[in-house]
Amino acid sequence: MKIALDPYMFRSLPIDEMVRTVAELGYDYIELSPRADFMPFFLHPRADDARVRELKRSLRTHGVRLSSVLPLYKWSSPDETERQAAVRYWKRMIEITADLECPLMNSEFNGRPERAAESEAAFWRSLEELLPLFEREGIALNLEAHPDDFCEENTPAVDLVRAIDKPWVNYLYCAPHTFHLSGPSEAGADIARMMRYAGDKLRHVHIADSFNHKGSSGLRYILNPPGTPARIHQHLDIGQGEVDWDVFFGTLRELGFDGVATACVFAWEERARESSAFMLDRIRKELVA
Repeated sequence: MKIALDPYMFRSLPIDEMVRTVAELGYDYIELSPRADFMPFFLHPRADDARVRELKRSLRTHGVRLSSVLPLYKWSSPDETERQAAVRYWKRMIEITADLECPLMNSEFNGRPERAAESEAAFWRSLEELLPLFEREGIALNLEAHPDDFCEENTPAVDLVRAIDKPWVNYLYCAPHTFHLSGPSEAGADIARMMRYAGDKLRHVHIADSFNHKGSSGLRYILNPPGTPARIHQHLDIGQGEVDWDVFFGTLRELGFDGVATACVFAWEERARESSAFMLDRIRKELVA
């Protein structure tokens, strides 16, 4: 199993300093997430060949490897112009990931929940263009359901991943999305049921805590105006929210999980080092024999 850090809280650091910081914290792996000078959110990658070489050199120097690369593009947009742009961005990022010699990418479904059928159709059009590139480069792909994507819940997300029907396309369970993954009708969240449903497709987990936005009869958070479709969740240190960590880690052990476990806390930039070190210690205690 690989334990990685999503270094988003360190994104303002120069690349070499970011990699050095991750190494100093004790992580062996980085899950490279969006940063403005390399791979911005929803825009064409900014990394040129020199910047790719810089990152590779830093990884070698500090003894850290990439577990995965996580781009976010609007590849399921019902707007065809937007979708085509996202596919171009994906193609370049696949090329960069291959140059980085990283074997795995992961991402979200994207799209719009109020236009789910159109978004799914766009998703399949994008896959038709991109799956051959993943296969040619030998790069695996993990997909996660995300709040406000066209696919937000665990069971349909797993079914969609299975429908792609590629052994190298698998599922990512994101712990801070737990209370969205379970759907609106379930007051809490049956983590064990959701993970077991993913079964052999569960190859990646994102680890951070979150509060149950459905708690107190839906009054845990009061959003205005009433009826707003806004979604809410957090990426907190383990123990600061309401995810059942005994069940989460216990089910991973039961399933013999041997994929990538990424610490992805975003809430504490003012104490990013302390948070990241705490998360590594806890994950090791739970998942490393």
